[in-house]
Amino acid sequence: MMSSRRNLILNILAVLCFGMFLWWAEGHLSGYQIQIMNLIAINTILALGLNLIYGFGGMFSLGHAGFMAIGAYTCALLILPPLQKEMIFILQPLRWPFSVLHAPFLVAVVLGGAMAAVFGILVGIPILRLGGDYLGIATLGFAEIVRVVANNIPSITNGALGLKGIPPYANIWWNYGFLLVVLYSMVRVVNSNYGNVLKAIRDDEMAAKAMGIDVFRYKIQVFAMGTFLAGIGGALQASFITTIDPRMYMFTMTFNVLMMVVAGGLGSITGTCIASAIITILLEWLRIVESPMDFGPVHIPGIPGMRMVIFSLALIFIILFRREGIMGMKELTWDALFGRMGRAGKDE
Repeated sequence: MMSSRRNLILNILAVLCFGMFLWWAEGHLSGYQIQIMNLIAINTILALGLNLIYGFGGMFSLGHAGFMAIGAYTCALLILPPLQKEMIFILQPLRWPFSVLHAPFLVAVVLGGAMAAVFGILVGIPILRLGGDYLGIATLGFAEIVRVVANNIPSITNGALGLKGIPPYANIWWNYGFLLVVLYSMVRVVNSNYGNVLKAIRDDEMAAKAMGIDVFRYKIQVFAMGTFLAGIGGALQASFITTIDPRMYMFTMTFNVLMMVVAGGLGSITGTCIASAIITILLEWLRIVESPMDFGPVHIPGIPGMRMVIFSLALIFIILFRREGIMGMKELTWDALFGRMGRAGKDE
């Protein structure tokens, strides 16, 4: 009881301290640094969604980019003013009721996540009976279908031109506010009896069935929750970068998120958060390898896509030499921290 109260107080203090840091960052960090901080929050939400599906649910999904696209387009169409929609859709006029729909940003983001979850359920019912690589291929195919369809229905998505001038509501407060809610919700779910059932299914599906667990129902539920978070992340990303088009949601997007999950540790919320921050920063910093460089008389031309080659090699090394990732399945908790400090005090 005492430790629970202590943990609650420490959590509140940690959130307040981080809020003060965000307030300080807005006034003292450069626009580029603030942009990276926003990307860290969005990517962490996306990675937590995939970790819920893959790390806790045991379902190998490669369709995250497709669900992100659904959330992004839903949110963008809801927050764009009707007059601006008329100006954007030059190939074909936007269909009703999308032409007149308008919603506050919070509602639009939640509806973007809900729409992704609905598609997650519809897709999950037929394909979640598959397993392993077959499930990964099926979800990858779904993501590609979403991208191709978005490219070929200009009366809704504006086709290859995409949507531009999306209102930039997703600032640092919105992004980290959503991240805080997602973290709190995931911790509650994972540490509940429901989370224990998910881990049992992940570790041994046959044993879970023998114990009377409705495995398929739980799989559908966790897949819907993970795709909901993908839709939330896609919606925030759309408002943050203010422009979206189908080319954004290729497999590379899913690969980046998968890299964060694997590097952090499958089944670790803490590891996902740490890896998301590190990889987001590296993705920006490594842009330098795609630019021309001069080392004295030696000139190295820029190689587009080189940073993704580096990350692909990094993923291979992680799988070979650190398969469990940064944290494995461990979590950084107050109880673990104080327990380690207590053991260190006894050793002294």
